[in-house]
Amino acid sequence: MPFWGEYGQTQRICERVAAVLAQRGHVASIVPIQQAPDPDAFDATLIGASIRHGKHDPSVLEYILRHRPALEARPGAFFSVSLIARKPTRNTPETNPYVKAFLARSPWQPRLVGVFGGELDYQRYGIFNRYVIRLIMKINRGPTDLGTKVEFTDWAEVGRFAGRYADLLDSRPA
Repeated sequence: MPFWGEYGQTQRICERVAAVLAQRGHVASIVPIQQAPDPDAFDATLIGASIRHGKHDPSVLEYILRHRPALEARPGAFFSVSLIARKPTRNTPETNPYVKAFLARSPWQPRLVGVFGGELDYQRYGIFNRYVIRLIMKINRGPTDLGTKVEFTDWAEVGRFAGRYADLLDSRPA
C-alpha cells in the first residue's frame, strides 16, 4: 500500500486497512509513495494520500503516471485524507473537491475510492504551517485554537472501506 502523508494519519489508516486485510487472509506491505516498488510485484494496489495546502503531493500522480499499466492490470483502490473531510458534506468521493479534482487529473481510475477526515494537531506543525492551517480552518469554520488536537478520522468508515477492499480482492479469479 503506497501512501503519502507528512504527519502520519495516512499511514495509520493504511495500518488499519492492513489489519483488516490480514484478518481476511491477505498480506499488505505499507511503504511511502516515494519508496513504493513497481505494482507488478503485488496482486493489488491501494494508494493513500493526504492533502497539504489544498492538494495531494505531486509524487502520487507521478507514481500513477509511471505505473499506469500495472495499476490498471490489478485491483486498485485509492483513499484521500483531509481536514475538510470532517464535514458530512465533504466526506465522500462524490462530494470531496480534492478527490474529484484528483480523479479528474488521474489517468488511473481505481475501482474503490475512500475519503477520510484527518487529524488536526497545531502543535505538531511548524510555525508557518500552523498559521496557514489555522487560516484554512477559519475559512472552513473549523477549530482555530492553536492548542487544538482532534482526530476527525471515522475509524468505523475506515473499517468498512477496508472490508470493501478485501471483498474486491476476494472476488478476483483464482
